[in-house]
Amino acid sequence: MGERVRVAIIGAGFGGLGTAIGLKRAGIDDFVVLERAADVGGTWHANTYPGAQCDIPSILYSFSFAPNPRWSRLYPYQPEIRDYLRRCAEDFGITPHLRLRHEVREASWRDGAWHLTTNRGDWEAQVLVGAIGPFSEPAVPDLPGLNRFRGATFHTSTWDHGQNLHGRRVAVVGTGASAVQIIPKLQPQVARLTVFQRTPTWIMPHPDRPVTGLPRRLLGQVPGALSLARTGFDLVQEALVPGLVHQPLLLKGMEAVARAHLRRHVRDPRLRAKLTPSYAFGCKRPTFSNAYYPALTQPNTDVVTEPIKEVTEHGIVTGDGAEHPADTIVFGTGFRMTDHPGFTRLRGRDGRTLAEVWNGSPRAYLGTTVAGFPNFFLLLGPNSVVYTSQVVTIEAQVAYILDCLRQMDRRGLSTLEVRATAQQDYVRRVDHGLRNSVWNTGGCRSYYLDSAGRNFTFFPGFNRTFRATTRRVDLADYHLERTA
Repeated sequence: MGERVRVAIIGAGFGGLGTAIGLKRAGIDDFVVLERAADVGGTWHANTYPGAQCDIPSILYSFSFAPNPRWSRLYPYQPEIRDYLRRCAEDFGITPHLRLRHEVREASWRDGAWHLTTNRGDWEAQVLVGAIGPFSEPAVPDLPGLNRFRGATFHTSTWDHGQNLHGRRVAVVGTGASAVQIIPKLQPQVARLTVFQRTPTWIMPHPDRPVTGLPRRLLGQVPGALSLARTGFDLVQEALVPGLVHQPLLLKGMEAVARAHLRRHVRDPRLRAKLTPSYAFGCKRPTFSNAYYPALTQPNTDVVTEPIKEVTEHGIVTGDGAEHPADTIVFGTGFRMTDHPGFTRLRGRDGRTLAEVWNGSPRAYLGTTVAGFPNFFLLLGPNSVVYTSQVVTIEAQVAYILDCLRQMDRRGLSTLEVRATAQQDYVRRVDHGLRNSVWNTGGCRSYYLDSAGRNFTFFPGFNRTFRATTRRVDLADYHLERTA
């Protein structure tokens, strides 16, 4: 038998730390945070590639109860976000609850409790919170011949800082958010940069800038200025929701800005054609950059749109038979969203894993609880993402979890498990709300959709609606068991 706690939290990124801080502020001290890495930060500890930067304004990408008036930029880079999370862990007294380098190998519901096996011992908990995050397991394509390649290969999220890329021939596979940030950093230092693009991305001008002078003083010294600025940025982000969810034609203005940005930086009509998406703006997550297009127009950069056929000892062969020499291959190919290995390690009431229950199509009630998994809460779960900041979702879900714990205490409950019918009804409402969204109708295949084309990512509405929906638990939607 392992150590016993009331709440076990898996993960120490924004979700795990947000939950831990919520428990602390609610007067609950009987919890542990199990983190496989050597430090807190989650995504912002792992992703240290050159140019790693948040694409949400810093004033929104922070806890509402822990505002930071000292952000150096409007869109901060990875080290600053990681340091912010470190400070939160220290300032709110979470450090003693952390168990770093503890990788959860299995979590199973048995005899009215969660039993967790880690690489450094076992734990037992009444309540389990999964805060593993959607961007924690890299997706690397299984390219024929990859094991033959004589150079270095790595994913952006596991950047090999031991590799000196100066004067080397580097291939970047993928043109998603991380690749858009990395490519401008690599281009000036490498001898040859070959970018393998399957689908182009809409790129918007980047409004990033340092926060200095009067704005910095106002945020740090004027009472209410930080809160007012946060509200303003939130409203700007929320203004996109009608176009994203209900009427994609409203996004045509944004698409026009992206097209003008492309024309301004890419004069070659053939290259411009390669870089112009054929799907609607917003169908895939738009990316911000003022340096990406200029990097692609440099003499040492090639953009290859032919599909990859195989990898050889010295490069990559495409479908047209051309071989593109490379000394290093960098994969900017995203993350495992529907087949996250963490789903295979979690076993519910009937012994089935979360992966088996979901079968490639994640579904949950309020994006937070799952039928068949008692006393289990999932942060940033299916259809919980709002179009402002994931931290908004996390705070709403933490408030919901805390209300569940309060109800368990007040009513003498040992177990709380969402009814399958309640989950099914909720999923139907979500699917109906997303039926006309740009993600569903915009003509692209994105990581927002499962293999059958179902949108398992977004909540179909404003973040204030999600917060209202998760403000209080409706116990009628749950199976309840009382403490013996």
